[in-house]
Amino acid sequence: MDTMTATIERTTTRTTTPAAPTGTHRNGTPAAGTARTRAARYVFAGIRIALGWTFLWAFLDKTFGLGFATEAKNAWIDGGSPTKGFLAFGAEGPFQGLYHDIAGAVWADWLFMAGLLGIGLALLLGIGMRIAAVAGGLLYVMMWTVVLPPENNPVVDEHLINAALLAGLALVAAGDTLGLGRAWAKLPLVQRFPWLR
Repeated sequence: MDTMTATIERTTTRTTTPAAPTGTHRNGTPAAGTARTRAARYVFAGIRIALGWTFLWAFLDKTFGLGFATEAKNAWIDGGSPTKGFLAFGAEGPFQGLYHDIAGAVWADWLFMAGLLGIGLALLLGIGMRIAAVAGGLLYVMMWTVVLPPENNPVVDEHLINAALLAGLALVAAGDTLGLGRAWAKLPLVQRFPWLR
């Protein structure tokens, strides 16, 4: 008896993604460690440090009246109010009444100064980037609403751009480069509550 052998021709489709070129992820973005990625990390770290310094400097100038935006006679440590001048005399637009009402209030002064100090230190050190981005973004948006509409553009000014930058810095973990972000992320408390990252 003859045995008949049948073969079935089968067409298969490739189910794996072709390998990406060396130095890139499959989606085309640079892999960690490439020169472009390293450069980007340092650029974002520089932006983080610069924004951190603007917050910390505002805190120092308003606290001690260093003569830049705050005269010595209006220093917070000498009884001056860090919110009164800007909110009482600079507020315009739809929120003018709100800002005039809180100008110089002790609770507003303390919240504002604590925010400047906390955001500034977090950004400079590269720790608590998520909280710093949310708090800093909120502060920037509030400062934008003080003078609506902005002076040089009907909608956008540096406050909104900086708020967006803070969100981006948190998203790319900018505190890990030239900062303490990696060490901070390893702390048990931060691992337990990732929003502290």
